[in-house]
Amino acid sequence: MYRYSDFDAAFVAERNRQFRQQVERRIDGSLTEDEFKPLRLMNGLYLQLHAYMLRVAVPYGTLSAPQMRQLAYLAEKWDKGYGHFTTRQNIQYNWPELRDIPDMLDALGEVQMHAIQTSGNTIRNVTADHFAGAAADEIADPRPVAELIRQWSTDHPEFQSMPRKFKIAVTGSAHDRAVIRAHDIGLRIVERGGARGFEVLVGGGLGRTPMIGKVITDFLPGADLLPYLEAIVSVWNLIGRRDNKYKARIKITVHEHGIDEIRRLVDARFAELRPAFSGVDQQMLADIEAQFAPPALRDASVAPYQTAYDSDPVFRSWADTNLTAHRDPQHVIVEISLKAHGATPGDASAEQMRVMADLAERFGHNELRVSHEQNIVLPHVHKADLPQIHAILRQHGLATANIGLISDIIACPGMDYCALATARSIPIAQEIATRFDDLKLEHEIGDLKIKISGCINACGHHHVGHIGILGLDRAGVENYQITLGGDHTETAALGARTGPGFPAEEIVGAVETIVNTYLDIRLGRDETFIETFRRTGMDPFKAALYPAKEERQADAA
Repeated sequence: MYRYSDFDAAFVAERNRQFRQQVERRIDGSLTEDEFKPLRLMNGLYLQLHAYMLRVAVPYGTLSAPQMRQLAYLAEKWDKGYGHFTTRQNIQYNWPELRDIPDMLDALGEVQMHAIQTSGNTIRNVTADHFAGAAADEIADPRPVAELIRQWSTDHPEFQSMPRKFKIAVTGSAHDRAVIRAHDIGLRIVERGGARGFEVLVGGGLGRTPMIGKVITDFLPGADLLPYLEAIVSVWNLIGRRDNKYKARIKITVHEHGIDEIRRLVDARFAELRPAFSGVDQQMLADIEAQFAPPALRDASVAPYQTAYDSDPVFRSWADTNLTAHRDPQHVIVEISLKAHGATPGDASAEQMRVMADLAERFGHNELRVSHEQNIVLPHVHKADLPQIHAILRQHGLATANIGLISDIIACPGMDYCALATARSIPIAQEIATRFDDLKLEHEIGDLKIKISGCINACGHHHVGHIGILGLDRAGVENYQITLGGDHTETAALGARTGPGFPAEEIVGAVETIVNTYLDIRLGRDETFIETFRRTGMDPFKAALYPAKEERQADAA
């Protein structure tokens, strides 16, 4: 893991000192809320529906055990005993008092954490594949590159007041677990002729105008990364729309100008910038890479795992869903579900955070990851330790065997917390998870991604859900639109609307209808929901959801 330099520590401490003074001035009335707003946003502080919310950066989703323990401490001392892990691989605290925020930031600084650029019109937290450094299908660990980008972008003088926020994601695998095609810039590490570089996508994003990113170059030499990124962002910063915040994202700029024109402008700007990069960035990258050396994995018998797998059906169910192949065959990647049936997706109590920190320290080389799907990952676990880990997780409500299944739902905070939301997300996610747990169907259903957003800003990634749900306000009544066929992976696609939305009391039944239709028409258990949808299209699902309409059309014919 990356460790702060003396400069990093001093930088964060000074930012915290400045913000402490700004908070004091807001409390004593020297600053109005309008004057305070840009200052608090620079430090990750939002004003939500009921209270302030502090969003803490977890760069590329990587945490140490001491950092996770400190997050638990913040939750207990200054919040309501829990934190909410987000699709940006961050953690949010929903109930802090304004006067306590400076102390929270100082406590974060003690463990090399901060909340800088988790909000505002800047380059946000750089995210990465949550299996980075461990995945069996990985070309290279993308986290050193993500850390280089983080250092380059933090407090970059040209990029502190851009048209809108800007998001970058990096993966080192052909299989995309970082949703790079739905980012302003998506980077995939690739190899060509023995050289390592990047496929660069630009102009992806969700929200009210969802778009899939376009390839601006299929191979960028590694040494050119930072000047090329700077060229992209500076071109957009110059020509991006500032007259309308809904048209300010780079996806709109790419759409309006076309990818070929954007490529021409970026190439021209890159030619101007490249000579200024003397190679210092590559020296920095080499230093960063040294801090991401893989852990020393032990060689031991996997017999305890095999015995538990063969004899314990509960353990076997968990192993089948929550474990992923590691680059070392004696090890696995463990995903800890924060989606217990009926729970709030992404929430973890302070006690649960401490349990996960302990597991990382005892069994996981002191390392945890936050996934964009709002779960926690132990990336390097020996198979022999899995029975002990599973037993501890069960004691603390963390052993739900549902990773990738219908109850492993992404959901934004929705109208329970967010001032922008137009409908609730959390209760809908809870009801869906509970319904299918009661039906005991989710393992029969198999891989199925449900994603729920409480407004058109799409924080729940509903556009790229196999089943996407968007909550809207219709004349004061919550109404839920459904999309089908979305995909966040390397075969990324935006879901298509099924038709009219459903009131809150009918949406869970509508999801059940969709699932039952899939079970009826799939070619077998090996055909996943998304494969069935791509084979059949929307028609059978629409006919099941809106039978009266289909009957009227048949009668008219």
